[in-house]
Amino acid sequence: MPLMTVRELVDRLSDPRLAIFDCRFLLDAPDACKQEYLAAHIPGAVYVHLDHDLSAPKTGRNGRHPLPDPAAIVDLFSRLGISNDTDVVVYDSAGGGLAASRLWWMLRYLGHDRVSILDGGWPAWVAAGGPVRAGEERRAPTTFVARSRHGMVRNAEATGAAAASPRWRVVDVRAPARYRGDEEPIDPVAGHIRGARNWYWMNSLTPDGHLRPADQLRVEFESLLGGVPPERSICYCGSGVTSAFLIFAMELAGLPGGLLYPGSWSEWCSDPARPIATGD
Repeated sequence: MPLMTVRELVDRLSDPRLAIFDCRFLLDAPDACKQEYLAAHIPGAVYVHLDHDLSAPKTGRNGRHPLPDPAAIVDLFSRLGISNDTDVVVYDSAGGGLAASRLWWMLRYLGHDRVSILDGGWPAWVAAGGPVRAGEERRAPTTFVARSRHGMVRNAEATGAAAASPRWRVVDVRAPARYRGDEEPIDPVAGHIRGARNWYWMNSLTPDGHLRPADQLRVEFESLLGGVPPERSICYCGSGVTSAFLIFAMELAGLPGGLLYPGSWSEWCSDPARPIATGD
């Protein structure tokens, strides 16, 4: 299952087949969460940094968190001790929505389906009184063999064309104020891709950071898609990270196959030739 509960993880802490990764990250303090990890984390968890591990170098035109190429991802997984037989669980401090879903998606992108997100993330673990450990942990390197699924990705041109087509659904998962262009606290241009619909990724979560019931989410996602099958939906956000969480939530709700525009708004708005819309 793509979602693991705290109780299920507690029961598997001693399982040598399981690898745990702490993906806590804050956009406005990108190195603070590594210090929090060093102070306390789930026993056995290895820290993975969104900027340093899960993103490629920035060029100024490829977004704030560019997706690494498959060869670089293979090297990362091998270095992290992930083999094709490894069960993986990932967590962060936002119920899986900020960086954990990025690692979940990257594993799936290279054909590794044995990965789950911890429901409720680090806050749920602490609230349940789960055991913690301090210091840094590492896993022995191994060999990961990719089975790449290149069709899970769409570039800017394909996303723009899809947004203009009634046969596709492009979904902007940022906060409504950013989608409308009322504000833009991160990227240099406000607004959204013309034709995209808005569905804030945090609407998938309960107030305490757990996933909402799958049947409730399915009703809302079906309304969002408006009859378009999920495999013809493309999700984007500010930098291609939280949009992966909506793909995760859709799958959990029984609507698998959503696609990702990794460059997302930060890449889209870097080219003044690309059309931009504001308002609802």
